[in-house]
Amino acid sequence: MRIFRASGTPGSLRWDGDELVDAAGTFRRWTPDGAEHASGFRYGYEFDRAAHSPSGRWTVVYEERGTKALLLDGQRIARELDRSHYSARDYDYPVALGALPDGREVLVHCPEEYNVLEVEDAASGERLTSGPREPRDFFHSRLAVSPDGRRLLSAGWVWSPFGLVSAYDLEAAAANPSLLDGQGAPGNAALDAEVSSACRLDSDRLAVAANDWDLGAGEADGEDQRALGVREPAVWSCSAARWLHRSAGAADWGTLVPCGGNRVLSLYGHPRLVDATDGTVLAEWPDVAVPRRDGAYGVTHFPSPVTALHGDGTRVAVAVENGIAVLELPRDRQDRRI
Repeated sequence: MRIFRASGTPGSLRWDGDELVDAAGTFRRWTPDGAEHASGFRYGYEFDRAAHSPSGRWTVVYEERGTKALLLDGQRIARELDRSHYSARDYDYPVALGALPDGREVLVHCPEEYNVLEVEDAASGERLTSGPREPRDFFHSRLAVSPDGRRLLSAGWVWSPFGLVSAYDLEAAAANPSLLDGQGAPGNAALDAEVSSACRLDSDRLAVAANDWDLGAGEADGEDQRALGVREPAVWSCSAARWLHRSAGAADWGTLVPCGGNRVLSLYGHPRLVDATDGTVLAEWPDVAVPRRDGAYGVTHFPSPVTALHGDGTRVAVAVENGIAVLELPRDRQDRRI
């Protein structure tokens, strides 16, 4: 593990080769020797988080618990973005960048209503989801586009409040945008506990963690389809529409970050590298402090952890107070180095 010092805690991280960039922090960067370099770029507004497109061309800088954001083409402002003011201080800004199967990079967000997902061409601003909509009462958050651009994840919540997860077919939604207004998968029938966190493992599978709150939905229909219970980490297949793996959970998983294959980085108090298929802890870094943060909502705001997985999958950068911890990831389940 290496620690890079920073003039302030990074609000975002992205690998640019072997350098790290903080777009929310006015594009300051750290070279491989750990030295911080200012960019001279300024926003004139306190953005504290950022999302990046697969190519690295597009960036959204935003206020995690505010309504304002900017879409950037490189370091040029392409356009200003907004979201509904409704409960904006209570949950994370819903926004993601991704690439569709045809290569077009898209912006996914909720520009007018908290419960209406829109997909836009990043370059032209053309809205790809125009048409009649009948959205359900769901606060979308923690959006993520699958690597192949075919599916969208939303790990949001409903009143009272209660965390849920929905995955949508983006290809089908291009022809029928109202499909983004439904429940999505896994759906309430497959859940018997609150979803505390979720992330994509790949183009088909989701890693999902449940906390202690019981939904009381009972068991879903069909063999091996028992609803996900309290404190159970699991893997859902969108194509098969069922749980592929289930395991008993003891620790709080917090925020989940995909790290290739079956592995996720569990961020709660400190980072743990976990096999999502059985809950095995492959490595952990108890000396690296990260927020104890569950779910996308909370009136008392604990900022979301900030991470960046290197493109070669060998290391992950984690923002810490006034610095960055660069964690070397194990090569396999037997290598538990930290």
